[in-house]
Amino acid sequence: MTKMIFVNLPVADLAKSMAFYTALGFKNNPAFTDATAACMIWSDAIYVMLLSHGKWKTFTDRPICPSTSSEVSLALALENREAVDAMLATAAKNGGTADINPVQDHGFMYGRDLLDLDGHVWGPFWMDPAAIPSDK
Repeated sequence: MTKMIFVNLPVADLAKSMAFYTALGFKNNPAFTDATAACMIWSDAIYVMLLSHGKWKTFTDRPICPSTSSEVSLALALENREAVDAMLATAAKNGGTADINPVQDHGFMYGRDLLDLDGHVWGPFWMDPAAIPSDK
């Protein structure tokens, strides 16, 4: 089997979260979507499982973090700086929060952070490995 990652995220409103992730460019896999969960595809190897709070609680007894905290930041590599800016603009237009952290611009690497509707941190970035300074 191919190595893959499934990121499980608790969400307060499944339909709104599905619309948000669709606007960012994720595709829904209806075979793994029902009234309690939605499988959102980023690539052939990266999937985000949006789980209603009830569904989340079937996986763990640990509490759901408040939307004001950050437990993890998920980075997504994009094809260029413009794609990073476009994703942040789309997130903000669809109820997310853009630039929750300072913009990172190192010349060879550019990244910005956003919050989804439930406070999950995503960090779309672009990097040109050929331009990384030799002292890194």
